[in-house]
Order: sequence, then C-alpha cells, then structure tokens
Amino acid sequence: MYAPWHPLLEWWFGSAESPTDVVKAKGALWFGKKKSQDSDARERFAVQVEHALAGGLSEWAESPQGWLALVLLLDQLPRMIYRDTPKAFAGDQRAQALVEHGLKLGRDQHLLPIQRSFIYLVLEHSEHLDMQDQAVAHFTELLHEQSATDHEVFADQLDYAKKHQRVIARFSRFPHRNQILGRTSTAEERVFLKAPGSRF
Repeated sequence: MYAPWHPLLEWWFGSAESPTDVVKAKGALWFGKKKSQDSDARERFAVQVEHALAGGLSEWAESPQGWLALVLLLDQLPRMIYRDTPKAFAGDQRAQALVEHGLKLGRDQHLLPIQRSFIYLVLEHSEHLDMQDQAVAHFTELLHEQSATDHEVFADQLDYAKKHQRVIARFSRFPHRNQILGRTSTAEERVFLKAPGSRF
C-alpha cells in the first residue's frame, strides 16, 4: 500500500541495501550543505515541512516508517530548507518529543539501522545534556549490533555523537547557533568557534 511518506524516504535513503552503500549514495545529500540540494528539498517537501511545523501530520507517527518520515520533516528538512535562519531549528522541540515517545514504544527497533541513526540524531541535535547522553547510548548500542562490514559507518556516527555531547557538557548550548539565533557568544565560545570542527 502506498503511503504519503514514501517519496520522502525514497529520496532520503535511496534504494541501496547496506548501510555503507546508502551512505556512499546519500551522504552528500545529508551533510553536503549545497544550495542546489537545499532548493531540491524545498521544491519537493516545503509544503509537508510547513504542515509538520504547524503541528500537522500526527497520524504519520502511528507507524514506524511514518514516524521516521515525520521526524525527518521536523529535524532534517528545516535545516536544509531554512538553512542559516532561526526557522532551521523550529521543528526541534516537536521532533524531540516524537522521538522520546516513539523510543518508549520501541518504534526504532522496527527500522533499518541506517534509518535508526536519524532518529537518534534528533537527540544529538538537542541542547540538553540528558538527550546528548541518550544519543551516545543509542549510537553505542547501534554500533555494537553491526557487522564488521558496516562498522566504520556507525563508528563515525558514534564519534560525532560524542563530539556533540562534549560541546553541550561544556557550554550547555551549541555556540555555532548563537549568531543565527541572536544569542551573544561568551569569550570562551568565541575562542572555541575559531577552532576546526567547532561548527559541525
């Protein structure tokens, strides 16, 4: 049966089967920060993103695949469509609530490993240390479940989760968001932002 979230999941994950192959095919889309990709996301999914940001599409969360797609609309797609604006983070609070509820129901266990990583990434995007701790725990578990073939993919994900966790443990927020959100950086944050890798 065709579901309304299929086009998004197909676009985001493609048709490759192994996590390593999915990353090779789609990694540039996920983390490439290209205007052409942002424009493509806007043309394809802006209407659904706006609906989700307004509190709609709750029925999607009744199934694991729909839950995943709704989380993407709230967490990943705004970061592309509204890049470098406050609205890039407008869906974070709802995404975090959906993820925490879905995790309690075990919905992540019905997803493929590479799909699960985008559920846990929502926790990694949080500026609350308890969610960062949860993200590291989930990515650690995910890594331990993988075969040697896909170990590198999930080891990299865990490494990034730990980096995010350290930033929040140190500053209680992500300094690289300060300018976008109109927050004043501290002297320590300004020094930090000059270092390589401080902006993810």
